[in-house]
Parts: sequence; C-alpha cells; structure tokens
Amino acid sequence: MLLEMNYFLVIAESCKHYTNKRMIVGEFMLRRLNAIILVSIMAFSCLSGCIGNDEIEIIETETDGPEWRPFSVVAPIDTGINVYHDHFRTNETYPQEILNGLGVNKWCNLTFEGSYSERVEADMDTCWNNLTTSDIVYFPGTKIIGTSPDGETDIHILDDPNDGHGTAVTGAVIDANPDAIIFFVEGFSDNAVLAAANQPLVDIITTSFGPIGSVPVPGIEDATKVAVVGKKKIHTGAADNTPSPAVQDSTAGPPWSIGISGYAEEGDDQKETMSGSYPDVAADWTQVLPNHDDIDGYHETSGTSFATPRTAGLLSKIIQTLRSEFNDYSGGADPETRSGLLVNGTIGENQTFELTNDDIRDALNLSGWYPSFSTWDPTSGTTPMSPILPCTQVGWGVVNESNVIPMIEHLNETNPMPNRPSDVVACMNTNQQIREAYWG
Repeated sequence: MLLEMNYFLVIAESCKHYTNKRMIVGEFMLRRLNAIILVSIMAFSCLSGCIGNDEIEIIETETDGPEWRPFSVVAPIDTGINVYHDHFRTNETYPQEILNGLGVNKWCNLTFEGSYSERVEADMDTCWNNLTTSDIVYFPGTKIIGTSPDGETDIHILDDPNDGHGTAVTGAVIDANPDAIIFFVEGFSDNAVLAAANQPLVDIITTSFGPIGSVPVPGIEDATKVAVVGKKKIHTGAADNTPSPAVQDSTAGPPWSIGISGYAEEGDDQKETMSGSYPDVAADWTQVLPNHDDIDGYHETSGTSFATPRTAGLLSKIIQTLRSEFNDYSGGADPETRSGLLVNGTIGENQTFELTNDDIRDALNLSGWYPSFSTWDPTSGTTPMSPILPCTQVGWGVVNESNVIPMIEHLNETNPMPNRPSDVVACMNTNQQIREAYWG
C-alpha cells in the first residue's frame, strides 16, 4: 500500500507584465524593421481560498492502484498565463509525488464561476495578493504549476491585462500535447530559465523572446546551456520574425538549442519562410489560441512565438508516448537520478530502453521535410520555398503533427527513418559548425 500525504496549501499571488521581443506578429512587425493518488481537491480544500504554509492541513489517504500515468513536463517562459481559461482545465489531480518533484509549496484553489474579471477579483485576497517570488504554485483543476521568480510584477503568474503572449504560447503547447503538465515560469531572464532548468522533472523548456532583429547581444544562452548541456533537457527557442539569420540569435542560435522559424500551412499574409533564416526547423506559423482576459475565447495569431511552443508540445507528446510504451513513470533527465535519460524504460524483464535529448533531436532532424515549390500560390502573399538550398530558409525542414508517428517509430526502432540527402546534411552540418564557432 502506498501512503500518500495530501498537503492542502493555499496560494496567493502577484503578476508582472514584460515586453516580449517575439510578440504576436502583427504587433511585433510594427516594432521591428529587421485523483489516482490524491483525493479530490475540490472536496476537501477551501472552496476558492488558500492555506498558508503555516496552516497546513494533512489528510492521509491510501491507494494501492497502478502507477500514475506516464507524463511529460513542458516549461514555457513568458509574460504570464490565464489560469482561468477552459483551454487549461483538467479533471486530473496531479499526484503529490509529482508536485513534490516540481517543488510545489503552495496550492491555489481557483474560482471557476462567473466572468474572468469576477473570478480574478474573487481570488484576489485568498490567492493573488499573497504570492512571493519563492512560491511554486499548483492550481488544482488546471494543468498548470506556476512561478514568478523575477518579481517586479503586478500579479504573479497571471497574464497582464494588456498582454496575453504567455497564455497563447502555453495554449500552443497544450494543442500539441493535451496531456502535458505545464510548469509555467513568468519572466524573460536567466533567472527565469534557471527556475525551470533546476526542476528535475521538467523535460522541455520553450522560450519565445529575444533581441529585436536577432541583434547579436547576450541573452539567455548561459541559462539554456545549463538546461541542455548540464541538466540534459531540451530547449526550443523562437527565431526572429524577420529574415535575420538565426545563427547569432541568443534564443534560437546556440548549438544546444533547437531554433524554430515559421511555415504557413494554410493561407497567411506573412512571409513566414523568411523568418529566422537558417534555423533548425520551421513549424506552424498561424494558430488559433486562447485569450488572456476571458474564460473561453480564442484568437488567430501568427509568429515564431507560437511555432516554437507548438514544436515543444509535439516533442513532449513523443517523449510521453515512448515513456508509456516502455513503462517509464518519471520525468526529466536529471543526471543524478536518471543518468541524463529523457526516456529510461524497460523492454521485458531484462532489457532497458534509453533515449537522450540528442537521440530525440536527431530524430527531429530526420523527420523534417521541404514543401514543394510547385504547391506555392503566388496570390497567397507568402514567400515560396526555394528549390535551391531550402535549408537556408527552414533548416532541416517543416515539423508538424505529421512528424510525430515517424519520430516515434524511428526512436522505438519499429520503422527507422532513412538518412537525409547528402546536400541537406552538408548544409546543416555547416549550420552547426557556424553556431559552435560563434557560441563556443
């Protein structure tokens, strides 16, 4: 029998508005020229309030069922998130083991009745007004665990009334993997990235901000290097929304990061194939994503800001599927506890199945594909895919839902993908060499 201690804590918060360098494209381009284990929370916790750390109520429950489901944790780093939106709701209650593994020290039981503004106001005294930079908050009834380590914000974690970027970014993750656990970090600093990097259960960190026009200035590369090289996670970073090369971009350019530009899969009036030239891959440029200031509204928006978390969600889905196949019920790739393995499972009784971030990245590169120049519509307002060296436009190629099954079958060795043509490999090897020389 497993004895679980259910800690009902309360959350209180405050949030900050940041200026995102990879904002929704229409706005951005104007600026730039270049429970199984736990009992139901709602039954026992304070209705919409919180319990401070010095008022912990302990309820003991016993379960002897199977392990909780395989999972994957994605950490968007951005402006904030609308925790009240239906897009992020779930009937699952995360097990205490996972909450402990992600450092949760407070719970916030949200109000889920009334308009958005009514819900925020109802939770102000019991939740939002009481949070600090050291709090890691679980929002029962949602897929979100959040933190705001930088502070300097009006309401921690909650998206700013005049922004919404972080809500849309996180919505793109969930669209790609509805079962992903979200470890949301509000901020645009090394400190914010490290808040996710230092969480052992986080698999993927996704960032959609950076210097305007990919100006070669220091950014978050020191922190993403810790996350990928030191902690063995995956980092997806948004390339610029202009034709500026991605190589020198501090978010998309470092060789340990997966730099992502945009590709329009449907009609679009943006030059998506000219965003972040020479990236690793390109992904879905235009998406319909949740609003930041209501509970069920959506809007269409475009940019590498959303192509990037969409890709992070797809990679999360692949990791989670392989963990399920090979009986891996933990997360992350912590070098101390998981030997740097993003998937650490078993085949039968005596064999192990192991995958690293390098294995997954190699499969991503093999799965990329180039749209045909002949399918381009000259009246669409989009930029055509060059028949010569398309790698300089979209790197290894386009990544969307169609890449998922080939990657899974390649990684589990049921249907290996063929090698890419030699000219593509040479082009992207050169890309990597330039990045390694530039970033060290």
